[in-house]
Amino acid sequence: MGYKTNQIGYTKELLSSRAIMKRGNYALIPPDGLVKNVVPNFENCEMTILSTKKLGASFVDYICKVLPNGKNVKGFGDEGIEVFLYVVKGKLSVKTDDTETKELSTGGYVYAPAGVKIYFENTSEEATELFLYKKRYQELEGAKPYTVIGNVNELKSQAYEGMEDVQLVDLLPAEIDFDMNFHILSFAPGASHGYIETHVQEHGALLLSGQGMYNLDNDWVPVQKGDYIFMGAYSLQACYATGRDEPLSYLYSKDCHRDAEI
Repeated sequence: MGYKTNQIGYTKELLSSRAIMKRGNYALIPPDGLVKNVVPNFENCEMTILSTKKLGASFVDYICKVLPNGKNVKGFGDEGIEVFLYVVKGKLSVKTDDTETKELSTGGYVYAPAGVKIYFENTSEEATELFLYKKRYQELEGAKPYTVIGNVNELKSQAYEGMEDVQLVDLLPAEIDFDMNFHILSFAPGASHGYIETHVQEHGALLLSGQGMYNLDNDWVPVQKGDYIFMGAYSLQACYATGRDEPLSYLYSKDCHRDAEI
């Protein structure tokens, strides 16, 4: 079984890792040490499974490297399961059960509601990296989510809670039909959250750029581009950006628009 970073054989360094696992609370998963997983229907794809219920998440996240001629022709998604695909880097041909084939590039994404599958193929000569997500849809009377296809580079950002050096982009409509959303938060070097958050929502976050310090349940943890963070319900969370040349930016999911269950 190969590693996500294709590091094999003996390391020249000490056996160590920045990974932190506190099941049901939070996790930091750096690229080093991630293994490749075999997932049915993903042909010529290097898959790594991130958050699952075994970690304490109510969703599943993946990193997927789609090699040239890699594809999923049987579909990602199922009855009762909503899915999301984001192109971290590269190009991909994508379609759903209710849309025609579209060409997505870096920053492109697709949301498919429960019962609608996503199909894709890499027809380029370079590998394409994807972030994938699935969750059981929490139904609400009268609510009917729909397929959304877009590119974050075409969306307008807004100041996060009045802070101009922290920018937020919403990838899905803020409508009650959807029981989740995806966002990208970007912190200029030196910027931070305005306070340490405590809330019922869970997050799965992939760091797209930069470096920073992240407060995870009051543990300050250094993070950087390529890291993945799981934040469980009520896990304290906040960050500030360090580094010099680029913002700390991350893509993250959030459950929303539903009451708590008894």
